[in-house]
Amino acid sequence: MNTEAGAAGEAERSAPGQPAGPPPGSAAPSPGSAVTPPGGAAPPPDEAPEPQPSRPGRQGFAALSPSYQLAASLALAGIAVVACFHVLMVFLHVAPSNTITKQHGKVVDEWIYPEFEQNWKLFAPNPLQQNIAVQARAEVRAADGKQRTTGWYDLSAQDGAEIKGNLLPSHTMQNELRRAWDVYLGTHDAQNRSTSLRGTLSEQYLRRILVLRFDRLGVGGEGDVIERVQVRSRSVTIAPPKWSEEKVNQKPVYRQLSWWTVTSRDAPLDSGTHVRVKDRTDGAR
Repeated sequence: MNTEAGAAGEAERSAPGQPAGPPPGSAAPSPGSAVTPPGGAAPPPDEAPEPQPSRPGRQGFAALSPSYQLAASLALAGIAVVACFHVLMVFLHVAPSNTITKQHGKVVDEWIYPEFEQNWKLFAPNPLQQNIAVQARAEVRAADGKQRTTGWYDLSAQDGAEIKGNLLPSHTMQNELRRAWDVYLGTHDAQNRSTSLRGTLSEQYLRRILVLRFDRLGVGGEGDVIERVQVRSRSVTIAPPKWSEEKVNQKPVYRQLSWWTVTSRDAPLDSGTHVRVKDRTDGAR
């Protein structure tokens, strides 16, 4: 009897690994209802609800009220107008004389001066259309008392040869002689008379450059004395392009100065010079 009862009890028990059915007398759960696990804890939801994205707040110009946006727009427009007007005034100030500046030059000057004064030119009013070469020669007295005159040395051509093909030409090669000649022309009239206080200084500066060049060229032998130097310019008009019908005279034009007496003030300051000069301090003649 005990054996049959035990067998019946074992049959009523669920098999290992299989879920136990509902107890007798309880209603079966509906298909859509959630089953509460043992212990009374609620089951986790199948999917968490997605968070709603927050609406970004307005920033910058858009954050302003319509009245402030209108005021800011008017301020920016005013700044842009003033900036454009200033650029136009500066352009007219540095530009060559034209119809606008002739009629409204006073307005331009009132705007530019004194706060925005410009001391440079944007355009070249007279572009250089000539090849100008500076040439020089010297009178040398030999140790035996004989005097000779050298030929003309094209100093500008020598500078050009030094610059051509040189990636880093020196400032002296490019500008020393050229600027010295320009300063002389700017301080003397067509008759080579000084027109400013810088005239004498420009003569001394140019004369010293000539003595230095003759020293480097070795125009005098040992014991020779450079007594006088003379300089001239050779100007040739640049030929127009082949497609142009313009006709120009390409005959060289020379401007030759009088002989200058070389004094000790014109000699190089270093002791390595190969030529000597007269030990006197009178001016050019």
